[in-house]
Amino acid sequence: MKRANKNSTTHDTTGNAPCEPVALVDVQLMLGQVHLNNGNMADAFSMFEVAARSGDPRALNMLGRAFERGWSVSRNPATAAMYFAQAARCGDGWAMFNLADLYLAGDGVAADPHRACALYVAAARNGVTKAFNMLGIMVEDGVMPDAQVDAAATFFHAAAMAGDCWGCLNLGRVHLAARDVPAALTWLEKALELGFTDVFRAVETLLAGSGDPRLRRVAQDARRRRCDGTHSRPAA
Repeated sequence: MKRANKNSTTHDTTGNAPCEPVALVDVQLMLGQVHLNNGNMADAFSMFEVAARSGDPRALNMLGRAFERGWSVSRNPATAAMYFAQAARCGDGWAMFNLADLYLAGDGVAADPHRACALYVAAARNGVTKAFNMLGIMVEDGVMPDAQVDAAATFFHAAAMAGDCWGCLNLGRVHLAARDVPAALTWLEKALELGFTDVFRAVETLLAGSGDPRLRRVAQDARRRRCDGTHSRPAA
C-alpha cells in the first residue's frame, strides 16, 4: 500500500478537498481538553503548559484557566490574569471574558467593574455570546448608566437566543418581574433544558414560594433535576 510521505497532502477517495494539516498546538490543546474532561487534571495542566509555550492565545487562555481554577496547581488568580491578558491582547475572546470575570470579582486583580464591562463588550464582539448575559447584569448593577432602560433584557435575550442557560434564566426573571408569566415560563424551562446544577438551584430559589401552579411545576422540575445529580458544570 502506498503511504504518503511527510510532505504530501492526504486526499480522501470521495473527491472532496484535501485534509488540512493539524498544527502541533492544536493536538496539544485537544489532548489537554480530553484529559480535563476525564478528570486527569495533572495531564491536562501539562498539555496546556506545553501548548502555551507556542504563544498561541488559545493555549495561554487555557493555562490561565488552570491557574484560575487550580487544575493540578495551586490556585493563583493573579497568574491567571497575566495569561488571560496576554491572550486577550492577541484577540482571544474567551481570554477577554475570563479576565473580565476577574476584574468584576476583584480576584487576583483590583476590582474594576468598568474595565470588566469593557472586556465583556470586547468578548461579545469576538463571538463569546455568554458575555451578553454579563452585560445585562452590568446594566442592572448600574455599571452602564447611559444604557437604555430595556438594555438588560436585550442583552439577556441575545444570550438566551445563543443558547446560554444563564441568559435564559435572567430573561425569564425579567419577564417574571414584569408579570408576564407565559414568557417567563418559556425561558425558565429553556434554562432547565440547557442548564446544570447551579442553574437548577437558581431557578428553585427564584420561584420559591410562588403561588402560581405553573411556576410551582417549573420549580419542582428544577428540584428534580438538581436531585438527580446527572448534570454538573463542565470543567472548562
